[in-house]
This record gives sequence, C-alpha cells and structure tokens, in this order.
Amino acid sequence: MAGIITAGPLFVTWLVFTFILGVLANAGLPLVHLLIAPFPGTFLNQPWLQYVLAVLLTVTVFYLVGRMTSRVVGQQMFGLFEASLERLPLVNKIYTSVRQAIETITVKKDNGQRVVLIDFPLQGQKSIGFLTRVIADASTGHPIAAVLVPQAINPSSAFLQFVPMSLITETDLTMEQAMSMLLTGGAVCPDVIRYSAPNPEAINRDGSPLSVSVAVEDGHASDDALNTPIQYETSL
Repeated sequence: MAGIITAGPLFVTWLVFTFILGVLANAGLPLVHLLIAPFPGTFLNQPWLQYVLAVLLTVTVFYLVGRMTSRVVGQQMFGLFEASLERLPLVNKIYTSVRQAIETITVKKDNGQRVVLIDFPLQGQKSIGFLTRVIADASTGHPIAAVLVPQAINPSSAFLQFVPMSLITETDLTMEQAMSMLLTGGAVCPDVIRYSAPNPEAINRDGSPLSVSVAVEDGHASDDALNTPIQYETSL
C-alpha cells in the first residue's frame, strides 16, 4: 500500500505524459517519413529518432499556428477557416462543442465565466460547476445561469443545469483548482473554500468576517475530550 501511494501518482503521470507524446508523434510521423524518404539507410531511419522528430515537429506546428492566429491577419484567416468548418454538417457540431469546452476550462474570470457551487443533485448537496453564461427568464426577466457540472474523475462527461442566479454560490476557486479537485476526486483541494453565502449577522462593521475561536475546557488529549463541551467566542 505504501508503494502504491508513493508510486501511484508518478505512474499515472507517466501514463498521461506517454499518451500525449504518442498523440503528438502519430500526428507528425507521416510528415517525418516524407522528409527522410530521400535519405535511406542513414541514422535518420532510427525509430526513436523519428519519434522525437515527430513530437518536435508537431509542437512546432502548434506554436506557429498560435503565433499566426495572434496576429490580425492570422485571426482573419483563422476566422475564414472556422467559417468553412461551420458549413460542414457533422464537423461543425464536433468542432464547436470541443472549442467551447476548451474555452470554458481555460477562460479567465474577467470574461464572466467562473467556478461556482450549486445544489445538485439534491437540495443541500453542493456540486462544482462552471458558470458559462447568464441569460434572462422570458417570463420574469430574472437572470438565469447556465452551469456546466462535470463529473468527478471523468470531467468530459457533464450535466448542463439552468439555475437562478439567486441560488448560485460564488467561489474564489480558479479553473485549475476546480479541475484538480475533479480529477482527484477531492483529494487535492484547498484547505478553505467558500461553501455558503456570507451571513450578514456574521460580519463586522468594517465588512470583515467575525473572528471565531474554539476552546475545549479540558486541554488534555484524552478520550473524554470528545464529550467535553465546546465554547465559542466571537468578537465584534
């Protein structure tokens, strides 16, 4: 068990890293084979060297695409490319969904998308969700939040919930922290989290929360301490 606990995270990290490298290599191997075809019988035909070249070539292509799309002309060209994809019947659904999912995970809070808590699946049970958009109720005009609630361990499967903004609990979690909590099943999470809305009665005059201290009458660490009454002291 100690060995599993120690080596388990390293093994999982190695599996994920190997999978990513394999995908990058498979994407670049056809072009590498084309480039080294004029040089048969040389050291370039070594499998490990072709693997490394394929990974480097794919990463370089991604970098160049990112640099190009960050320019004005590149953005216009990429916009034309996306418009062409959106005309394809099946490709447009897959591409749009994947793009929106990636933007939801990597977007910053200043764009309105953030990590929240909602009562799901039952009242009183909080679930982590990504607030993706705020819309209005056609009948009352009240704001309605579109919240994506991913499943733990497998965040690729999620529920889309429409919740009134009054029932949303804002958090100070980042997207990276929320994804770490989901992927590890809560094993990796902050020590403090904003679980409920602030209580107006528990706020000082300057807006800061009340300081609460907990003291046990019997200071000795014994079994009787479990039955010892606890004193709560608050200061305004």
